[in-house]
Amino acid sequence: MRISIRVRPGASRTHVGGTYDGALVVAVAQRAVDGKATEAALAAVAKAFGVRKRDVTLVSGATSRNKVVDIAIDAPDRLAELLREER
Repeated sequence: MRISIRVRPGASRTHVGGTYDGALVVAVAQRAVDGKATEAALAAVAKAFGVRKRDVTLVSGATSRNKVVDIAIDAPDRLAELLREER
């Protein structure tokens, strides 16, 4: 399953949920330095979908807040649930 995410680095805590221009919001505590926020976002997405970190692959957006990731499962219900969460 391929989804768009919006990474918010420097958050007070890691959280996956909500929407920004149709993308799933992933807030991470790490700063956007040396790819640390991207790595933290991929780990957070994996945890939110209940898969291993290696099952989440960055497709595009390595240096952007807007990213496309590929998740090795098909879980549209879980995605819809996360998108509905308010932040």
